[in-house]
Amino acid sequence: MLKYQGRDDIGIFLGKQFGMELLKSDLYKPITGIIPVPLHPKRLRERGYNQAEVIAKGLSESMGVPVVTDVLLRTSYTQTQTRKTRIERMKNMSGVFAVSNPEKISNGHILLVDDVITTGATLETCTQTLLEATNVKVSIATLAYASNV
Repeated sequence: MLKYQGRDDIGIFLGKQFGMELLKSDLYKPITGIIPVPLHPKRLRERGYNQAEVIAKGLSESMGVPVVTDVLLRTSYTQTQTRKTRIERMKNMSGVFAVSNPEKISNGHILLVDDVITTGATLETCTQTLLEATNVKVSIATLAYASNV
C-alpha cells in the first residue's frame, strides 16, 4: 500500500514511530540530516511519489532533523530490482547515483533511508557514493527487510 498505492500517510506515520525508537539509541542522536534513497525523475512520475522520502519526512518530524533531497541524486533510470540476485542488483546500481551540493552534508552524520532492504545493493551503492564525495558518516534505516532472498 505504501509503495504502490500512494498511501503516504502510512509512510509518515511509520517514519514518526521509527524516529521515536531511533532516538532511544545514542547512535542516532547526532544525526544532522536525513537523506531518502532518491528515485529517478521518470520513476517518480510513474509512481507519483518517493516512498523513502515520505518515510524520511516522518522520521524528520519525530527526530527534529531536516530531510535533505538535493545532495544524493539518481542519475540513471534502472530496471526494477524485483527478482534480481545480489550480483545483478549491484550491476544494476553501478554508477546510478551522484552527489550534488556536498557542502550541505560535509562533516555531518547522515541517516540514509529506504523502505525495504533486500540484498543491500541500493543502500551500499548510495553509501559508497556519499562517502566518496564528502567527509560524512552514514547510518542507514529501513522499515523492513526481505528475509527470503
